[in-house]
Amino acid sequence: MYDLGIVGGGPGGYVCALRGAQLGLKVVLFEEAELGGTCLNRGCIPTKALLHVAEVYQQSLTAEEFGLRVESVTLDYAAAVAWKDRVVSKLVGGVDNLLRAAGVDVVRERAEVAPGRVLAGGEEFPVRNIVLATGSRPAMPPIEGRDLDGVITSDGALSLSHVPRGMVVIGGGVIGVELACLFAALGCEVTLIEMERTLLPTVTDAEVARRLTPALKRAGIKVVTGHRVQRIEQTAGGLVVLHGADPERAEGSEAELVLIATGRVPDFGGLNLDSLGVDYGGRGIEVDSHMRTSVPGVYAVGDVTGGPLLAHVASHEGMVAAENVAGRDTTMDYSAIPAAVFSTPEIASVGLTEQQLKEKGVAYKKSTFSFAANGRALCLGQAEGVVKLLAEEETGRLLGAHLLGPGASELIHEVVVAMRAGLTASDIKHAVHAHPTLSEAIAEAAFGFFEGPLHQARRGRR
Repeated sequence: MYDLGIVGGGPGGYVCALRGAQLGLKVVLFEEAELGGTCLNRGCIPTKALLHVAEVYQQSLTAEEFGLRVESVTLDYAAAVAWKDRVVSKLVGGVDNLLRAAGVDVVRERAEVAPGRVLAGGEEFPVRNIVLATGSRPAMPPIEGRDLDGVITSDGALSLSHVPRGMVVIGGGVIGVELACLFAALGCEVTLIEMERTLLPTVTDAEVARRLTPALKRAGIKVVTGHRVQRIEQTAGGLVVLHGADPERAEGSEAELVLIATGRVPDFGGLNLDSLGVDYGGRGIEVDSHMRTSVPGVYAVGDVTGGPLLAHVASHEGMVAAENVAGRDTTMDYSAIPAAVFSTPEIASVGLTEQQLKEKGVAYKKSTFSFAANGRALCLGQAEGVVKLLAEEETGRLLGAHLLGPGASELIHEVVVAMRAGLTASDIKHAVHAHPTLSEAIAEAAFGFFEGPLHQARRGRR
C-alpha cells in the first residue's frame, strides 16, 4: 500500500513526489511520457536554452559597439538544437536520479485512476491518497485553416530543424512573445498578432506591456494588436493569415509557418473524472487552498487545476498537497506569485496591476525608475526598460511590482520576498543595494515614493 500515488511527472507531480518522500511517505509516480513534463521537455527549459543561443548570437552581431570585432558570425541551428537537447536531457536525467535517490517508485505507463487504487501496465497499485498532475496542452482556437501543413503549436516550434524564412505568430501572450523574440533574433521575419489592444494582456501591468511593443518593433518584429484572426489560407509560397480589426475587412500576413500560441488548456490525461466523482469545469479540476478536490483523498495540482499556468506554481502546489497528505495543515498562498516573460527585454511581475487596484478601489501610489539611469544597465548596453512599484497609499506596503528590462526575471524576487514579509517601500529604500547593480533600480523606485529617485531628474511627485 502506497501513502501517495501521483499521476503525472511534470513540475507539479515530481516535486510532490520528492516532498512526500522527504516527509516519510511511501510514494509511487506514474508518467507515461517524459519525466519533467511540458516544462522540461517542450516549454520552459528548451525555450530558454534556445533564447540564450539567440542572445549570444545577437551579442556577437553587435560586439563592435563594445570595441570587439567578430568576423563571419554564422548560425548553425542544428548545433543550437543539439545544445538545447543536451540541456533537456541532463535535467530530465537529473529528475530521474532525484526520484530514485528519494525512494520514489516510478511507473512508466499510462494510469487509470479509481478510488483507492491506480491501474497501470496491467497492474493494480493500492494508494491511500492520489494527486492528479496531468498538466496542460496547447489550446487550438477554432480558426479556419488551423489544420493546414505549416501551422504549428509551441511544441512544433521547438522541434523545428531550421529557422523559417518567415513566421506569423498568433497570440501575444507569454508563449507567443517569447517565441517571436527567439525566431526574430535568429533571422526570421516575424509578425506577431494579438486580438487585445496590448501584448501580454493577462500577464503584467498594461503600462509596462505598452513599453514592450516598441522594443519588439526595433528588434524587427511586426507587432499587430487589436486584430482578430479570421482564417489561414494556403498560398503558392506558403501560408497567409487573414486578420483585421473589422470583421468585414482583412489584411493578409504571409509566412512560411504559422505558430498558434493562444495559450494552454488543462489536459486531463485520459482520466475519467466523472467516474472518479471529481468536480471540474472548463477551466480545470476544482480544488481548495489545500489542493484537495471534491473527493476525499484525491488532490490535484498544476495546470490541470486551471490556476496560474506556471511551472513554479505547480511545484509549490505539489509541495502543499504532499504536506497535507503527510498530516500537515498547509495552504497555498497566491498573493505573491512572480511571473516572468523571457522577451527582449525581459518582463517580470508580482502582485496586483494598477488596473486591478483601480477596479478593487484600493488607495495606492506608484513610482517608476528607468533603467536608462542605472549604471550597470548602461555598462551592459541594455538600458531600455523601467521598474514600476505599487504601494498602499496609507501604509506604503508593497502591493505589486512590474519590471521591463535587463535581468527582470531575477530582480523580481526581491519584491516577492518583500511582499511575503509584508514590507513597505520604506524598507526597500533603506536596504543597502550594492553598486553598480541592476537591483539599484528597485531601490531608486522605492525612493520615488518619498522625495523622489536620487539618480533621475525630478518631474513632479508620482
